[in-house]
Amino acid sequence: MGKITCPICEMDDILQSPTRWECSTCGHEWERAAEAEAEDGPPVVKDANGNALADGDIVMLIKDLPLKGASRTLKSGTKSKAIRLVDGDHEISCKMDGITVFLKACFVKKA
Repeated sequence: MGKITCPICEMDDILQSPTRWECSTCGHEWERAAEAEAEDGPPVVKDANGNALADGDIVMLIKDLPLKGASRTLKSGTKSKAIRLVDGDHEISCKMDGITVFLKACFVKKA
């Protein structure tokens, strides 16, 4: 189980009781069971429209994205090959225009 932070102020100064968590910074209280349920399943990755993404989906860019380390820009509307969800800051690994790229889910929509 990772470090617990307050869902309101995002501080990690949390007091625990058998059934509840309490933030000593802002005073917000919440059920421990709700926190455990949220951590049980794998994280759901959602596109810019709120649709859940899965391995093998095809996505399309919603805005132009310059590629770091290259003098290229991926244009809005570019479709990917089948995506793969990965851990980290950039949740999607895929090929676009023959290049393997890592993308944040907020810049794509399901095609």
